[in-house]
Amino acid sequence: MSRKSSVLDAPSSAGEMIIIEKPQEELLTVREVARRLRVDDTTVRRWIKSGALEAITLPHRGKRQAYRIKKSTLDTLLTSVLALN
Repeated sequence: MSRKSSVLDAPSSAGEMIIIEKPQEELLTVREVARRLRVDDTTVRRWIKSGALEAITLPHRGKRQAYRIKKSTLDTLLTSVLALN
């Protein structure tokens, strides 16, 4: 699923505004990553805390720290693991 956001650029020489479509990268939850890798959520959180898996830290609300993992980061991880085999 690809998401796009509109970004307004500076006015062109003709005076109209130019809209640039900037694709946003898909972000996955810890649970989504865990399911794709067939591991427990705790394992994914451990990888994030150890630095083995890069993640975006969201504001803390509740018992656990919330993270989002870029789909491209997961794809890179999977590619490197498959290359080892």
